[in-house]
Amino acid sequence: MKDLNSLNIEHLEKWFTDESIIWIPPSKEISGKNRILALFRAIFRRYEKIEWRVCEIFSLGDQKYFYQTISVGTMTGKGIYENNICTLVHFSESGKITYLSDYFKDTKVFN
Repeated sequence: MKDLNSLNIEHLEKWFTDESIIWIPPSKEISGKNRILALFRAIFRRYEKIEWRVCEIFSLGDQKYFYQTISVGTMTGKGIYENNICTLVHFSESGKITYLSDYFKDTKVFN
């Protein structure tokens, strides 16, 4: 989360491989390190400021985790943003993210 909150793509590179898959609505599921990093660039551009605060992390076993977070910030041209997010993250044995999927409490802010 520290690397994500840096909003620095170079800090995120180490977490993904060409086999990684992520699904962050409203985008469709995508795979591959370069496409994932491009999605994060696009997400970061939508905000003047954004940060994620971890509320809880639950181990699901077998390198899988459930993150409960709150994202807060300011969307460019839309004002204050706050959302509750649940994220499923699967890690490889080497600590890379193999699968990540977000579930948002409030999706109307993306329309």
